[in-house]
Amino acid sequence: MRRSSLSFRCLCSVSGAEMGPSETATAQTPRKKRVVSGVQPTGSIHLGNYLGAIKNWVSLQDTYETLFFIVDLHAITLPYDAPQLSKTTRSTAAIYLACGIDTSKASVFVQSHVRAHVELMWLLSSATPLGWLNKMIQFKEKSRKAGDENVGVALLTYPVLMASDILLYQSDLVPVGDDQKQHLELTRELAERINYLYGRKKWKKMGGRGGSLFKVPEPLIPPAGARVMSLTDGLSKMSKSAPSDQSRINLLDPKDVIVNKIKRCKTDSFPGLEFDNPERPECNNLLSIYQLVTGKTKEEVAQECREMNWGTFKTNLADALIDHLHPIQMRYEEITSDPDYLDRILSDGATRAAEIADITLNNVYQAMGFLPR
Repeated sequence: MRRSSLSFRCLCSVSGAEMGPSETATAQTPRKKRVVSGVQPTGSIHLGNYLGAIKNWVSLQDTYETLFFIVDLHAITLPYDAPQLSKTTRSTAAIYLACGIDTSKASVFVQSHVRAHVELMWLLSSATPLGWLNKMIQFKEKSRKAGDENVGVALLTYPVLMASDILLYQSDLVPVGDDQKQHLELTRELAERINYLYGRKKWKKMGGRGGSLFKVPEPLIPPAGARVMSLTDGLSKMSKSAPSDQSRINLLDPKDVIVNKIKRCKTDSFPGLEFDNPERPECNNLLSIYQLVTGKTKEEVAQECREMNWGTFKTNLADALIDHLHPIQMRYEEITSDPDYLDRILSDGATRAAEIADITLNNVYQAMGFLPR
């Protein structure tokens, strides 16, 4: 079977309501396009996670049917602190809500609470060529750093789990950054491969309704400028795994910590401040962060900061970050002070997600020839 190529284009204004292969609806009540996404509960959620993903989710939930989950199964692909996993999972869920995810519009749940994720992963694994996984750039990079003896099989196969996360829900669109494009391409190829091997007439012969088992998802490219870089290296993405906490602003950092990190962040010796100068990556990054947290246009920020020195700008940036994050931090404290409330949210979200996921999973079991339960 020929592997398909993936053309990435923004589909932020898609319309219509194409039905998923595992669902039905009437012409009078077409469903919205469905979007799924999640963040690992490893380390602290930082400004890059927020501006690059979670903040965008808040607007997506008004336009699409959305499912946002905490991807705890992905968090164990590398060595991790087991006693901390449940704590960081709850914290991540609370941050989703504190940032504005509305559970009347979106389903919020924990990945491991919907067992269909793991079951579908195993079924997909049986049809995933090893060569596809060996080409995954992130696996090559992480395994090279850790060494073969310290790398579990899960690091190699987790792109199949990611595919399961997406295909379970017959997702129309998946928000992706540059580092996830390759994984979404694999997901699309897997969907097409399973549809070819087991779908259509073959599925009908097994007692199913025929057609495609999976919808082939499209990428949803985040807004330009949402990629947040490290405070210590303007050429590296802000990351939870970076050894220095100075490299990132965590969403729950206190005011004095934010001021200190901005005061010490890397800058340059050029006069004035400007966007898009390739010789000034740190300058571009800090101006972009300022633009995103103030809500100003790029032109407004460029005009405001053109003649500004670093001392003045850093003070303004720190103040803007504190003002923007304060309501999130206050709401986070409210949510975490009521554990029962958070448990109910996650339980309800998992129940709604499982209703969708189980339809897909049962169809795949049927098409692949398994004895019905």
